[in-house]
Amino acid sequence: MDLGLKGKRVLITGGTKSIGRAIVDAFVAEGAIVGFCARDAALVKRREDEWRAKQARVQGTALDVTDDPALKSWIDGFAAAGGLDHFVANVSALGTDDTPEGWRKSIEIDIVSTVESVRHAMPHLLKSGPGATCTVIGTVSLNEAGPGPVQPYRSVKAALVPFVKSLAIEMAPKGVRVNMVSPGSILEDGNTWGRQRDADSERYKRTLARNPMGRMGTPQEIAAPVVFLAGAPASFITGVNFIVDGAITTRVQY
Repeated sequence: MDLGLKGKRVLITGGTKSIGRAIVDAFVAEGAIVGFCARDAALVKRREDEWRAKQARVQGTALDVTDDPALKSWIDGFAAAGGLDHFVANVSALGTDDTPEGWRKSIEIDIVSTVESVRHAMPHLLKSGPGATCTVIGTVSLNEAGPGPVQPYRSVKAALVPFVKSLAIEMAPKGVRVNMVSPGSILEDGNTWGRQRDADSERYKRTLARNPMGRMGTPQEIAAPVVFLAGAPASFITGVNFIVDGAITTRVQY
């Protein structure tokens, strides 16, 4: 299937690790021109070199998304060099502690920086015309309360669902599609679940046992629907929270 992404210009926040890295990989495989950011300058440079060694057209930038002037400058600068067709808001604070500091950090990164990054990207997406897209990475945790300690993560991610839906309705007549992709439990070496697997933790065993597929997902299995939703074949899909979880959630979606 030709997704129509060859030569399209894409920006991704948090593109050096896990799901973000897989999203960059997937867009590159479709022939897109990709800009990505992350805080670790050395890792940004390493990833950029790895992709360019494969002839990928990528541009990495060391950036803290909570620095709003720098965030806007990054988005505007990329767009000024040839436009912006697709934007993916992927950065997250993940599992911060149930403390005032943890809540503030999660709100600042998952809500404020996500909303502001979309706000900065939208004028450029509108200029791109029909076919432009914005995708926000959510989580299945926003759909169901789960076992374990209270964390800000699911609550702040849940706040983005009406934002995405409202923006999708507003932008649909203007030709920009807005969606959310919500991953379930994702396993890879070194990530949260990878460390818990290696430690043989009870939480890992319980979560694995809950999944009807008998396994956790991979970053690549999240990147695939992100890229599909940006493509031409998904031209009538907007305003959805696309859950990719191996059926671990039991909530029926209407």
